[in-house]
Amino acid sequence: MSWLDKIKPSFVSRPSDDDAQRSSVPEGLWRKCVRCDAVLYRPELERNLDVCPKCNHHMRIDARRRLDIFLDEESRVELATEVEPIDRLKFKDTKKYKDRLIQAQKTTGEKDALVAFQGTLGGKPIVAVAFAFSFHGGSMGYAVGEKFTRAANIALELGCPMVCFSATGGARMQEALISLMQMAKTSAVLERMRQAGIPYVSVMTDPVYGGVSASLALLGDINIAEPNARAGFAGPKIIEQTIRQKLPKGFQRSEFLLERGAIDMIVSRQDMRSTLDRLLSKLRHEPAGSTISPSVVGFDVTDAEATDGEYIPVVKDRVADDS
Repeated sequence: MSWLDKIKPSFVSRPSDDDAQRSSVPEGLWRKCVRCDAVLYRPELERNLDVCPKCNHHMRIDARRRLDIFLDEESRVELATEVEPIDRLKFKDTKKYKDRLIQAQKTTGEKDALVAFQGTLGGKPIVAVAFAFSFHGGSMGYAVGEKFTRAANIALELGCPMVCFSATGGARMQEALISLMQMAKTSAVLERMRQAGIPYVSVMTDPVYGGVSASLALLGDINIAEPNARAGFAGPKIIEQTIRQKLPKGFQRSEFLLERGAIDMIVSRQDMRSTLDRLLSKLRHEPAGSTISPSVVGFDVTDAEATDGEYIPVVKDRVADDS
């Protein structure tokens, strides 16, 4: 024992007991809300579908968790699992694109930024896809476009609706023109769905930008967004620098877009399953097991043509009339 240890007050060494107690607490047990700074107990937060109970902030969740929440537990089949990204251009900036892909795959456990499933919603068949923002910012390259197109083709074959949950920064610049081609490819398959009368619903989560917003994200028969989600082509900072003007408060947020008619409705994560089940049943003229929540923004639950206080949506011209 050194002379410093001998003269050091006893209370200085006591924190070691506290450290031992702290080490017994599992890591990741708490999560801080980025909007209101509330410290939240993670198990309770997960039960609330990663929505802050204090301020209703919808936190980002990964693609598989989102589809787990949305689809029925049984009868799920993952689609296009063999599709992988290809570095055709041998692209390199500060790092090789191939190395970036390997790193993203190790970090996320996904092959690319889109997960696709065939399953059921309320017992009725459906195809659902979700973007993984944690994989390269959810950017769309060959693999994402190919997976989306294959999923849409399966929806066409089965005659069942398709739902897409977008969370993306746009087209993947490392794939250049190949990435931009996915905008045309996904738009074309959605046009085939429209002609066949197969419903397609787009759900925009935070954020949705670039080439995805200019293609598949805004081509839904019904375009939905989560509360306070950001969506647009270019980000607000870029726009402000270009036009040299200050943008209005809430610009590109879902509430701003709904007010100006860019989207059809805002639905909270807790109401997403029941709302989409009801909407898709109406579009396909089928009975539904649930009603649209009165809290859904953008729907008038007192519409004169509705029954039992529920709104019957009028879809633009995308779904063929079965009659």
